[in-house]
Amino acid sequence: MSALRCTVAAGCAHDALAQSLSGAIAAADLFSVDRHALPLCDAECDLLVPIVDAGNAVRMADDIALWRGHHPHASVVPAVIDLSQSQLLGLMASGAFDFTSLPGNDAALLVRLQRAAGLLPAAPQPVPPPLLSSPALRELVGSSPAFVKQLALLPGIAGCDAGVLILGETGSGKEIYARAIHYSSARATRPLVAVNCGAIPAELLESELFGHVRGAFTHAHSARAGLVREAQGGTLFLDEVDSLPAPAQSKLLRFLQEMEFRPVGGDTLQSADVRVIAASNQDLHGLVERGLFRRDLYFRLHVLSVTLPPLRERAEDILTLALRFIQQCAAQHHRPVPSLSPQAARCLLAHDWPGNVRELRHVIERAVLLADSAVLQEDDLELPACGAPLDAEESFRAAKSRMVDAFERGYIERLLAASGGNITQAAQMAHKNRRAFFELIRKHEICTERFRA
Repeated sequence: MSALRCTVAAGCAHDALAQSLSGAIAAADLFSVDRHALPLCDAECDLLVPIVDAGNAVRMADDIALWRGHHPHASVVPAVIDLSQSQLLGLMASGAFDFTSLPGNDAALLVRLQRAAGLLPAAPQPVPPPLLSSPALRELVGSSPAFVKQLALLPGIAGCDAGVLILGETGSGKEIYARAIHYSSARATRPLVAVNCGAIPAELLESELFGHVRGAFTHAHSARAGLVREAQGGTLFLDEVDSLPAPAQSKLLRFLQEMEFRPVGGDTLQSADVRVIAASNQDLHGLVERGLFRRDLYFRLHVLSVTLPPLRERAEDILTLALRFIQQCAAQHHRPVPSLSPQAARCLLAHDWPGNVRELRHVIERAVLLADSAVLQEDDLELPACGAPLDAEESFRAAKSRMVDAFERGYIERLLAASGGNITQAAQMAHKNRRAFFELIRKHEICTERFRA
């Protein structure tokens, strides 16, 4: 076996760690450096093994990020003593490959260090049940109690054929959850057809869903099957179902009751075998009480329901998702995989994420594309929580005006990112009318095209 060259950052448990290392790796060359010299350490090594406890976790995360900048080809495996989950995530976000606990098992320590140094293949990542059968299911990432509670419903929902209503704020992952249901079900090999009901003009909805015959209306020069027919045997996902006008609600209800439909302009009823999953970012029950959504349709859709929590209620998942998006976006755009500085990680945790997971992915993707270093810094994220410090000589009026402008621009851009550049939807999220929202876009000279998929 090749010798491992390890640099050990001295600390209160240095003797115990050195003893573990010597017991685990007889051929290792051990270099001990003082913690304060860590960022500038020039020792050529395969591994850095800093000792981290609750008292120095934040400081050591900063040092790891700096050291990784000096030694991009080496790995960091912190030896940790009684750290919380958030502190461990902070270390991993700063660029650590893995971690080991003190006191620990020598055999387990050996495996971790060999793997970090590339002497063993990477360990397969555990995938929690029920996310085992499809890559699409592994997009449901998170360990927060609020999210896991909804995730636990998935096997039961996928195992039956009843209607499902998925509720949650814009960008919270409703379509991803719907895909997970479909690909966990007996319909997985059949089509999954997704439609955003709010993006289709009201006069075309019936034709889009149920198709039309030739000559049914002006410009209907040929027959069209419709989305229900495209989803035959599979699943039809109706996003923003709350935006359906009353006539379309009535026709959808009849279809759900009978599983039969008549194309626009047609005389013959056609049957369909389709499971319908609906989603909304509105309080559908409240719309029912206000007479804006059919009560019978609501109960037909609401046989089973899932309510996805907003990202601000999933603080434990923010860094996990960010690191996953960094990997995905770097691979998608053929970029080196950057690490996340501790300051940037704290900035992500401080943000309130009105656009939820979709906004987080947009922020990470932009940072990966535009960052000019191997470590994403807080300025790369362009979030309000990462703002520059106040100028001591700036007047109150000027500071207030600058901060209001920065807030408005950042807020508008986050809503546009969350809505995929849809100005009407972004205005609704801001509880402003479209005209007033558009004036803010013009004021800040924001190009909406860059937010459109």
